[in-house]
Amino acid sequence: MSLTLGQALRAAGERLARAGIDSPALDARLLLAEATGFAPPALALHAGEPLTELSADHFAALIERRERREPVSHILGRRGFWTLDLAVTPATLDPRPDSETVIEAVLAESPPRTVPCRLLDLGTGSGCLLLALLAELPAATGLGIDRSPAALAVAQANAKACGLADRAAFREGDWGHGLDESFDVIVSNPPYIPTAEIDQLAPEVAQFEPRSALDGGPDGLDAYRRLAPDLVRLLRPGGLTVLEVGHDQAAAVTALLAAAGLEPVGTRSDLGGVERCVLARKGLG
Repeated sequence: MSLTLGQALRAAGERLARAGIDSPALDARLLLAEATGFAPPALALHAGEPLTELSADHFAALIERRERREPVSHILGRRGFWTLDLAVTPATLDPRPDSETVIEAVLAESPPRTVPCRLLDLGTGSGCLLLALLAELPAATGLGIDRSPAALAVAQANAKACGLADRAAFREGDWGHGLDESFDVIVSNPPYIPTAEIDQLAPEVAQFEPRSALDGGPDGLDAYRRLAPDLVRLLRPGGLTVLEVGHDQAAAVTALLAAAGLEPVGTRSDLGGVERCVLARKGLG
């Protein structure tokens, strides 16, 4: 006798809970929606319906992958970020709600949204930061830099899918090396996990995220040391930079930017109260 959707959902949630998943019920719901074609909110309306054999087999395969701690975003191939639905792959860092703090900070500090401005995203990955900003700033154009061709392919596909390809360009590069343009706003979510701590992270991160997007060197600050002189060189006078940082790195990164010649203008905390990004400007003089 086949299970109903409701029975299958409960059983899968219990299975994921035993595997140590933090959000077993939510993850089971998202994967059942994928297997059946129903939107997640609609599953409750169909809870008493039998799960077809085809959907049951698909659902079982998805749950097995999640049980092995593969991120839901990798299983589904997409992740919501800000107002966008973005493709993600193992070549890109999974966009996280904490990174939306960068978007909030830029929008709070930027001129009116109808004013043309030029954006740069260093280490763009999936393109999430650049594309979210372009979606909010209709007069802006932007450039995303990444050293991974695979990540750039994902970012370019996301720009096209979001209808932003005409205002977003992507280029392979090593941070700001070789760039000779100037920008009004520069954002980055660089690798900031100290090398020795990576293997202690959740399996979803340590085993499935690209290590190059995580490893910040012995103290987690290597990328910021590389970025600081590029930011000074590439920002226009009065230009703004917003950098995502780790949970205890805001003061150290602020000091690095100040030592390079930028003017710190504060930090912004995420919903958990962690100082999640550092803001600085280039002086007008």
